[in-house]
Amino acid sequence: MIAEPRALAADKTALFEYVLRLADTSLVLAQRLGAWVGHAPAIEEDLGLANTALDLLGQARLLLAYAGEIEGAGRNEDVLAFLREEGEFRNIALAEQPNGDFADTIVRQFLIDAYQVELYDRLQGSVDTQLAAIAAKAVKETRYHLRYSRGWVVRLGDGTSESHARMQGAIDRLWKYTAELVTADELDSRLHAAGVAPDHEAVVTAWRTRAREAFSEATLDMPAGASYAWFGKQGRHTESLGQLLAEMQYLYRGHPGAAW
Repeated sequence: MIAEPRALAADKTALFEYVLRLADTSLVLAQRLGAWVGHAPAIEEDLGLANTALDLLGQARLLLAYAGEIEGAGRNEDVLAFLREEGEFRNIALAEQPNGDFADTIVRQFLIDAYQVELYDRLQGSVDTQLAAIAAKAVKETRYHLRYSRGWVVRLGDGTSESHARMQGAIDRLWKYTAELVTADELDSRLHAAGVAPDHEAVVTAWRTRAREAFSEATLDMPAGASYAWFGKQGRHTESLGQLLAEMQYLYRGHPGAAW
């Protein structure tokens, strides 16, 4: 059974799109973090970023498998991950942004972690029992991710003049992509009304509080607002996603049907 009766009031296409938003954000962010293995500032951070990437990949697999079940077209998690084109992905644009330096990666990670913690915490109350179960698992992992990224935000922001400047620069560069986090669209509102998705405004309010408190402790400035035209959750991406997918999907596409 895909969902509780009230969730079924929202058509399957809407539910499929919403689950893809969650799945693709975790999948794309996992791919980005995996690129740090062997390149992080210290071996400990290699492990920390790799563990976060594995958690995100696990979340993406659960969500993609569920999305395939909802769609009912025979596409499994591998097909959804490796055979969709750029415009079919529904991850938030922030997740696809390049790693940059360590400050860029940490700021990107913190902004998404703080958002996902609030989102998954509330998704545990979804009338869609499968989505609620996935959220219950994901929120435990995401709390750890947030402790890690927030710790680095404070350590680097309130560190040396160089680390402070790099962190503030990363915030200023990436903040425009948070417009997508704080803006609800018709799908968000529709699935909230059906009891599937949480109240978007409540998630955003809690996210802003977390970001403000962390930046204050780190002696970093939180930008006043954000405005950006590309919304990845609606399939409008930056050129960075196409480059990421070319690398991520190469093996699967190059050897169709291959099995271990």
